[in-house]
Amino acid sequence: MDKLMVKWQRLVEDGETCPRCEETGVEVEKAISKLEKSLEPMNIDVELEKKELSLGEFKKSPQASNLIKINGKSIETWLNAKTGKSECCDICGPNDCRTVEVNGKTYEKIPADLIIKAGLAAASELSINKDNQPCCNGDSGSGCC
Repeated sequence: MDKLMVKWQRLVEDGETCPRCEETGVEVEKAISKLEKSLEPMNIDVELEKKELSLGEFKKSPQASNLIKINGKSIETWLNAKTGKSECCDICGPNDCRTVEVNGKTYEKIPADLIIKAGLAAASELSINKDNQPCCNGDSGSGCC
């Protein structure tokens, strides 16, 4: 069974995160549920990893917070989108937090439909790569191809 690995990371300080990341978390859960149902017939297992960033990690790289990667690539890569930034909240302090810009529209909270779209693109790549692999180590004379 193939795996679609979704990794979402965000700042967590004293058990709290910013409203932007909290709302994205709800959207991530919705997207994972829909992707699991959609990809099950294709024998693709969806796994979600949630990573908490410390305040120290966040201060070093604010753009690492609210980052979603699917099979190692950011959703911006899958969506041909841009990474942006904007002021957030008290927890984030003076640091600008990550935003995603798709077709000229900026999202602070990343909606489930964008995560699903990126997930489906990644799943499609899994299927294409699987189809292009030679079977039986390329030994077509073995009768298995």
